[in-house]
Amino acid sequence: MSTTLYAERRARVARALGPDGIALIPTAPERPRNRDSDFLYRHDSYFYYLSGFTEPNAWLVITGDGRSTLFCAPKDLEREIWDGYRLGPQAAPAALGVDAAHAIGELDDRMPRLLENRDAVWFPFAIHDGLEAQVAGWLARVRARVRFGALCPQQQRDLCGVLDEMRLVKDAHEQDLMRRAAAISARAHVRAMRTSARMLRDGLDVREYHLDAELLHEFRLGGSQYPAYGSIVAAGANACVLHYRADAAPVRPGELVLIDAGCELDGYASDITRTFPADGRFTGAQRALYELVLASQDAAVAATRSGARFTDPHDATVAVLAQGLLDLGLLDPDKVGSAQDVIERRAYFQFYMHRTGHWLGMDVHDCGSYVEPGEAAEASERKDPLSGETIRNRPSRILRPGMVLTIEPGLYVRPGEGVPEAFHNLGIRIEDDAIVTEGGCELITRDVPVRPDEIEALMRG
Repeated sequence: MSTTLYAERRARVARALGPDGIALIPTAPERPRNRDSDFLYRHDSYFYYLSGFTEPNAWLVITGDGRSTLFCAPKDLEREIWDGYRLGPQAAPAALGVDAAHAIGELDDRMPRLLENRDAVWFPFAIHDGLEAQVAGWLARVRARVRFGALCPQQQRDLCGVLDEMRLVKDAHEQDLMRRAAAISARAHVRAMRTSARMLRDGLDVREYHLDAELLHEFRLGGSQYPAYGSIVAAGANACVLHYRADAAPVRPGELVLIDAGCELDGYASDITRTFPADGRFTGAQRALYELVLASQDAAVAATRSGARFTDPHDATVAVLAQGLLDLGLLDPDKVGSAQDVIERRAYFQFYMHRTGHWLGMDVHDCGSYVEPGEAAEASERKDPLSGETIRNRPSRILRPGMVLTIEPGLYVRPGEGVPEAFHNLGIRIEDDAIVTEGGCELITRDVPVRPDEIEALMRG
């Protein structure tokens, strides 16, 4: 990608800092996996958003006058033999469009001088362990120079607020990357569905890790660098565990499989969940519960549009689920009342205990406030009917074109008193990624089927 886009982002940050402000943004550190190897490296999202630089051991400094300085690992031909190519500070300005670059070893010496005579220092709060102490050490060295006329920043400000607002609305380049990531992930889900049905038809032993392997294969085949998160591949009753990870449980005919998995492409995540019959055919109870979840997702999709509130899709989902749980006999109207009572008392929480979506972008649970900034002071209080806690409600975010969110209703039915046995241990979630548009939303993950008849047809093929 052209360096122009990153330069424009840095310029927006500079304007937010004020003329005498300075922003410090480190990338993520390398983390040891065991005594002689590190975890697969992944850059910090804020840092990458402003630089496009993926190497570890780097910092970006932006000043209110619009200048940007990169600190990075120096060229070292011997280390590059072992660890790979380094850009180095000499090549960085031309390659990345920054104004200056220095070796990372010079950071402690140069940073106090960069901080001198600034009125505020901005950095991401509560993101990097030890960052606050590191900044405090540099500021102490600035204060030691006050006798020489140096002024020390009097304010420390959280840069996350500025960057979160910038990242919340995706530009055309970001949307295109997310569509491509979604297409790769959709192919991976299709591959896993077909593999499950084929292996069971062939009489083979199928395990959750077999399907996880198919996902990972398709991610890399499509050019993705990483999974966006640890894949959930949950067979049978495991689907009722919300954050279950792919393990060794058997995938059996007649049971459902829930897969929540998505790849990351060039720094941007996708997030898809599909639930399907392991052998390619829904049973009566499975289909009934699935169709209820799908109807609730249809309602949520219809509620997702520019000008709506972030909570509107969730409210639409809950309205459909509340009535459906009564219709299917999962909730007893003699005990819980009408659908409106189910909503007000949160009686659905036994089977549906999470929200219907979250922001999506560089992080799978992406940054950005869920409260409308101009209305944050308009708070009201209510008592939660289940916990008894007092909850402060603030006006939900107004959706605008370019925001990206997931739409992911679900139902998770564990055995319990009054729960019909036909639904025991069924866990169903359906999740798609949506780009908000003026007239509605664009579902970018529908290359993998979602209608039950379409899923069965795919798995027969």
